[in-house]
This record gives sequence, C-alpha cells and structure tokens, in this order.
Amino acid sequence: MTAAKRFPVNPPHPERNCWGCDRYCAANALLCGNGSERTQHPVETFGPGWEHWTGTPEAMVTTVPEADLSAARTRKS
Repeated sequence: MTAAKRFPVNPPHPERNCWGCDRYCAANALLCGNGSERTQHPVETFGPGWEHWTGTPEAMVTTVPEADLSAARTRKS
C-alpha cells in the first residue's frame, strides 16, 4: 500500500503542473486524460490563504430586502 501524496499548500510554481489528480503531471504532458487543459491549483484560483476558506466570501454575499407588500394588500380588485 502506498501513502497518498501530500497536497502542497503553496507550491513555488503552481502553473507548471496539473492539479486534477494525484499524479501532478507537467502542464505540457497531461497523462491522466483529465481534459485538454490543466486543472489550476487553488492558490491560483482563490489566492493566498485559500486553505482557510470556509464558505462564500462576504463580498459575494448579498441580502435581498424584504418586499413591501402593504400596497398590494390594500389594493382593491
């Protein structure tokens, strides 16, 4: 039985590898057939500190104001 490779948190050159499986193939030699493009490392997508991310960033959270239904309730048909 082989131990699983440790996933690097902050590799020095993440653009050089495909991160789609545990082979970590070179970007120009995708051996696993994981599509035609390489899978980006999370640090490329989410930036530094990605490993501490637990949900939706506050900048993306929007609140929907409650609708004012008072006019609709008083309208006569």
